[in-house]
Amino acid sequence: MALISPQRHLFDIPPNIAYFNCSYNAPLLIGSKKALIEGAASKCWPWQRTPNEFFDDAEAFRRAAYTAFGTSVDNFAIVPSASYGSATVARILEEHLSFGDEVIVLQEAFPSNYLPWLRLTQETGAKLVVIPTPDDYDWTRAVLNEINSRTKLIAVPNCHWTNGVLLDLNKISSAAKNVGSFLVLEVTQSLGANPIDIDSLEPDFLISAGYKWMLCPYGLSLFYADPKWHHARPLEETWLSREGAEDFENLVEYADQYQVGARRFEMGQKSIPSVLPGGIAALRQIGEWGVANIAETLRRTNRQISELLEMYGFQTIPEEVRSPNILGARLENGVPDTLISSLAERNVYISKRGSSLRFAPYLHNTENDIDRLAEALKASL
Repeated sequence: MALISPQRHLFDIPPNIAYFNCSYNAPLLIGSKKALIEGAASKCWPWQRTPNEFFDDAEAFRRAAYTAFGTSVDNFAIVPSASYGSATVARILEEHLSFGDEVIVLQEAFPSNYLPWLRLTQETGAKLVVIPTPDDYDWTRAVLNEINSRTKLIAVPNCHWTNGVLLDLNKISSAAKNVGSFLVLEVTQSLGANPIDIDSLEPDFLISAGYKWMLCPYGLSLFYADPKWHHARPLEETWLSREGAEDFENLVEYADQYQVGARRFEMGQKSIPSVLPGGIAALRQIGEWGVANIAETLRRTNRQISELLEMYGFQTIPEEVRSPNILGARLENGVPDTLISSLAERNVYISKRGSSLRFAPYLHNTENDIDRLAEALKASL
């Protein structure tokens, strides 16, 4: 692993802005912005668009995802959101769950990693098991302690979205296999910023919204399906995912077969020229940097922020149990209600989720941003 020098020149962030809020919404790369503008402008001349262009960008995005995250290009599908991916999985698994089965989720999970599973249990009679937040940050142990012979689905993230506390997916994956449970990983707060060995974990499905750590435009997300599910029913029947879809002159000769791999799970109008080019540029850049190098660089930045916060009495999530890209912090008597707005008035941007402040830096951050954060905290507390 190698540390990456500040990449602020690749982002359109004014020098007086200290943005530590990528878990909320990551900034676009300048290269992505350019690609998006060019893609949107291409709609002005529709006569220049050939049938192959309805598929080329989607395949380029899939290849870029493979380069950045591994596994096989055929295992990836393009979806508009994490909730779309979760709804796809819930529909697939509905016929595999029944009364008496248990579905495991975390307390205060992000809504798109809770609501679809709640509906799934309501439809099937399975029981939703919500694991309480552990006092010692050991989410892994808390999950493992709940897994039993009735567990049929484990739907967890790589780290908790409110404060960045890690889960050991290797141990959870092994436990899931031991009891024959399905494993669904919602990794929106990890994919692109913390290495995930998909082939080693062997989840049934993996889902990530793209507008955070994947640096993608809003409305573009990634869906992974293990090959054993490549014959499952998709959420929608888009013609773009059928064999022979490239032959526009014969679309009325309806094809029974889907395209290979996970492509059947893709959204309609998947090859959006005003969206996909920006995502392709983003994933190519992440692949060039290397996710392991990104993670190590963000770990160092969050270490600096943690040391600064501790000077002001904050309790931060210990480094050994937190994701490298997200730092949660609390004050013993609670975070002042005015703190977030006070920092924003000084052009320092973070989030508050639950009782935790959430710091989520990226490669655009510099030492000047850390200094600005220190000054803003001194003035606001």
